[in-house]
Amino acid sequence: MSFQQLGLPSSLLNNIIRLGFNDPTPIQAQAIPTIRSGSDVIALAQTGTGKTGAFLMPIIEGMLNRPSTGVKALILTPTRELAQQIQDVFRNLSRGLKLRAVVVMGGEAIPLQQRKLREGADLIIATPGRLLAFLREGTLSLQQLRTLVIDEADQMFDMGFIPDVRHIIAQLPKERQTLMFSATMPPELAKIGRSLVREPKQIEIAKQGTLTTTVSHTAYPVPAARKSALLEHLLERLDDPSVLVFTRTKHAAKKLARRLHNAGHDVGELHSNRTPSQRARAMQGFRDRVYRVLVATNIAARGIDIRHVTHVVNFDVPEAPEEYVHRIGRTGRGGDSGQAMIFISPEENGRFSRIERQLGKKIPRLKLDDFDYSTPSSGHLSEDSTSSRREFSSLDDRKSKRDRKPKPQHPLNRVQNESPAPIVGSEKLHQAPDAPTKPARQNHPHPKPRGFNPQLQKKMGEGSRIRQDQRRFSSKKVGAGKKGS
Repeated sequence: MSFQQLGLPSSLLNNIIRLGFNDPTPIQAQAIPTIRSGSDVIALAQTGTGKTGAFLMPIIEGMLNRPSTGVKALILTPTRELAQQIQDVFRNLSRGLKLRAVVVMGGEAIPLQQRKLREGADLIIATPGRLLAFLREGTLSLQQLRTLVIDEADQMFDMGFIPDVRHIIAQLPKERQTLMFSATMPPELAKIGRSLVREPKQIEIAKQGTLTTTVSHTAYPVPAARKSALLEHLLERLDDPSVLVFTRTKHAAKKLARRLHNAGHDVGELHSNRTPSQRARAMQGFRDRVYRVLVATNIAARGIDIRHVTHVVNFDVPEAPEEYVHRIGRTGRGGDSGQAMIFISPEENGRFSRIERQLGKKIPRLKLDDFDYSTPSSGHLSEDSTSSRREFSSLDDRKSKRDRKPKPQHPLNRVQNESPAPIVGSEKLHQAPDAPTKPARQNHPHPKPRGFNPQLQKKMGEGSRIRQDQRRFSSKKVGAGKKGS
């Protein structure tokens, strides 16, 4: 089947062909006719199979066939990167058609987004939090909406966005078409999904959790403290690579990117601690091959559609098997070949076994003969989060003084801050007064205590002088207590 056989408008068809697409992917071939019929849809397909085009093409066709004012379609996505990528695909498909899309997401100036919305939009691509804020304050009206798309629904569920999605849906017209697209459909999400759609048509391309045949998989057992060194060793062996490295935490991504940069690699980093502009530059630099390596957290497991990604490295074993599927789906896209690597430390064997059970296959393990797997005999710090002993040894130097714990005082040094002991020797028990001692005279910047003996000080040392002063101070307070009796 070709795109011409789907009966799409000629203006849209010309843009599709201009982009180099002649035949629809399996998900597009099944989803486009179903969406055009007006039915609600729940579609499951492997990542990298063209899901974005599967819902954008019929949405654009509807906008051309039924022109009207107001927002006609809304696409909800879990991440900013995915929202921006959908906008890029929409621009390519709608070139010359006078259709406008606006991205609404956190991390950008609210006044700028409000101005764009006032200028009008046919399509809104949004992350749930910022969109819900605009709806509540009345900045945006979606009463003319005809189509709602919930993209990457499984990640939306994992990130806790479903309550926000429900609040958004409550403010949409009841007469609308709802489309859910996802790579996986856990039972919990399937139950929620059925409550958001009406009599949906379900489309499933391949079994959930299956891997694309264009990607080869290799596991590298390695001590946690040698993961960074192994990655550097592998990068030196690759010829003209474009490598996407996934870490479990943003701090690990930052440290690993710094280490690779110091080793002479062109590397970008992508995680939630980066500003939107920094994240956009990292993505663009990776697309333009300015960066040969991109170190990222799971926010890049969705929303990266770059054809030239040759290798995906799982620096850490993912917590859930589904994360592995999404990560390695960044390579081998559009029929190209790709390689997926995963580093396994001994403590991660359990999580790796769960991935193999989910996939229904064993991933071959490889040990390199020309790499030193030995670790320091003692005192090393795990590089599971890409930390070296050198980085941690300077941690105290980077701490501010206010963060440091105060050193414990010697008991003799605490005498001046404590109340003297009660005095027994008369008919009543007398307590020393809490009033402060008489302040030192101000006519000398460093007044010496009364009775100070320089020769004795030199002979006995500084510590003895302090103890002498403390005893003299205590005797003064005792005298004051007796006088008050």
